[in-house]
Amino acid sequence: MALDSKTLAATALHRFGFGPRAGSIASVAADPRGAMLAELDRPGAGRIADSDLLTTGEAARAAFDFRQERKAGRLALRAESEAKQAEAKKVADAAMTAGKSEMAQAEIKQMDGAPAATMQAATAKANPGPGIPQQIYLEEAKARFDSALNAEIGLVDRLTWFWSNHFCVSADKGQVRPLCGAYEREAIRANVLGKFSDMLLAVESHPAMLLYLDNARSIGPNSIAGQRRGKGINENLAREILELHTLGVHGGYSQEDVTNFAKVITGWTFSPLKQDPQHGGEFAFNDRMHEPGAQVVLGRSYNEGGYEQGRAVLLMLASHSATAKHIATKLVRHFIADDPPPALVDRLAKRFLDTGGDLKEVTKSLVSAPESWDAPRSKLKRPAEWIMSSMRASGMMISDVRRVINTLNLLGEPLWRPPAPKGFPDESAAWLDGLTQRLDIANEIARRVGGMTDPETVADDALGPLASAETRQTLGRAESRQQALALLLMSPEFQRR
Repeated sequence: MALDSKTLAATALHRFGFGPRAGSIASVAADPRGAMLAELDRPGAGRIADSDLLTTGEAARAAFDFRQERKAGRLALRAESEAKQAEAKKVADAAMTAGKSEMAQAEIKQMDGAPAATMQAATAKANPGPGIPQQIYLEEAKARFDSALNAEIGLVDRLTWFWSNHFCVSADKGQVRPLCGAYEREAIRANVLGKFSDMLLAVESHPAMLLYLDNARSIGPNSIAGQRRGKGINENLAREILELHTLGVHGGYSQEDVTNFAKVITGWTFSPLKQDPQHGGEFAFNDRMHEPGAQVVLGRSYNEGGYEQGRAVLLMLASHSATAKHIATKLVRHFIADDPPPALVDRLAKRFLDTGGDLKEVTKSLVSAPESWDAPRSKLKRPAEWIMSSMRASGMMISDVRRVINTLNLLGEPLWRPPAPKGFPDESAAWLDGLTQRLDIANEIARRVGGMTDPETVADDALGPLASAETRQTLGRAESRQQALALLLMSPEFQRR
């Protein structure tokens, strides 16, 4: 049975965006498909225009300077403590020599306490709040969430989140934390509607990825640096590019391909932060670390060409049929169904190949496909998607981004902290166990804004015709506005897309 325009509009806003805001369903009801496609063509779609956010190099250098200052502070405190202890010992020795044991004991006691007190006072003064790396992380998180909350529909932001998870890095790995936001803005957002090959090259050459998967220190054994240091290659990045980023686990590559590809991308690193105060932390190709000679990857020989050798392999992978199938499958699984319809996957893969990996055209094919609209609303929203939907529906804004981050930690999807290079799972089953925690969060949102909202109005704005008679009856029986709002946010229609 054909769905009416308002039902299609509400479905589209939940499936392709972050859920409706007040008036959203009515604004796209005349042409839901056209509204989704129009967002893809909107100039600057998904971009974050905030001049206060740091570039990758600026973030890396700011974090490095902070660590150096903190290290210098620790060394100064240690030196002061050691000087105090030496002075105490000197006084004690002099007193004992003079036979003044009582005075010695008093002075020793007084001076022994001084270093500890000095250390505590200095530590409190040196740590007035989050350090620079965490401050950068929080500012980027706020910008990311604000973009999702303020989007008319949110399709481009959803695509950004999808690709950021596909090409994931982790803030849990030391120097990566202050780079996560810049990485997503520069490598993902900037290319989310462009060519897959451009995104792939931007991602794999970004310092955040090179740090996360240990390529920044990968050295060719026959390179100048390798012969001097006796160190070898690290295969992590090469393996994940083949297995996760492009071909897929069944993409037809071998261990030899992994090893040879790892040799190809030796020397892909970043400028040293200590030696290069102007460009430290930015991508650099270090020829002294690069394994010399031709390499064979997937049966094709790539002549020695330094950086261009690695670029050539990435371009080949970006246009490979296995990559097209892998990407198409993941896109359909994320947006439409845990078991992607094979016909839709094949059409998207063909579109990928026919357009040279044009991601806007592939997305348009996804949005235009009948299967994308006919599929049951069975996909459980991931925690971050549900949080954004809940805030958009209730009108709640971000007063302290740390609350959102802590909420995502509780729900099992910590921001930019995936459990492995594979990223967070897209299958609904992976998130079912967290529904109990979602109830706690729904109650908290309702406690904050429930008294200022009319649950029936929110239901009309957030679900419209998707709200079942049972859900509306449940809201009507609620004991308070707060309880009704919490029940709405936990309803099956709101939880799924």
